[in-house]
Amino acid sequence: MKDIQNDPAAVSLPIDRVGIKNLRLPLLVRDKAEGVQHTVADVEIGVDLPARFKGTHMSRFVEALESWSGDLSYASFRELLSEVRGRLKAKDAHVTFRFPYFIKRKAPVSASPGVMDYQCSVEGRLDDAGFRITLGVEAPVMTVCPCSLAISGKSAHSQRAVVSLRCRFKGFLWLEELIDIAESSASSKVYAVLKRRDEKYVTEDAFENPAFVEDVVRAAASALNAHPLVTWYKASAESFESIHNHSAFAAIERAK
Repeated sequence: MKDIQNDPAAVSLPIDRVGIKNLRLPLLVRDKAEGVQHTVADVEIGVDLPARFKGTHMSRFVEALESWSGDLSYASFRELLSEVRGRLKAKDAHVTFRFPYFIKRKAPVSASPGVMDYQCSVEGRLDDAGFRITLGVEAPVMTVCPCSLAISGKSAHSQRAVVSLRCRFKGFLWLEELIDIAESSASSKVYAVLKRRDEKYVTEDAFENPAFVEDVVRAAASALNAHPLVTWYKASAESFESIHNHSAFAAIERAK
């Protein structure tokens, strides 16, 4: 049968990345407490396309995923990227998994258990320069405004925020390590379950640690900069302001 994808392109321009996205796949990831954790990933997978080809072969992306084990480790991830690169005859292959990661947290006073979910990602790229992994987490937190606290007689405005961390690293880096860094950078963690005595503790603790979004991102960046395994990072924070009709954000990106 005629392979239209291999016909010359009407416009002879190379494409940096072409592929499929929004495909869901069962995924097995490493869990620091339990060993492994089953989750479901949203997958984006793509390759470069030379100028001489009209299109790529979309079915080959799915075939590569179908033949993969679904067990996310350094070796298996590299194997998947190599398989994609080979099947598509590409120089540059990319795969990104985005997935919820679950951690059981205990409330700070009552120790009531509750499961927190964190949006995480693992991005892989394989080209002539080698194989690179970027790990990402998004952690919900609470912030108290230092300015509001300083100028108000009785209180201050507080709000939820999200700290997002992405990093490249050497060796093995746990998702839990990045989540801990993200949560520790804010005025307070947030919890799935809080009894009244927990609410009292969280509120008072947060007000003892007011933080602008700038403070949050600097604290996270400082911790990543000090981490012996991290080689590159981007730390960002977004505060969903409770007294403004907008969000505040800050970001720091560094190669170590």
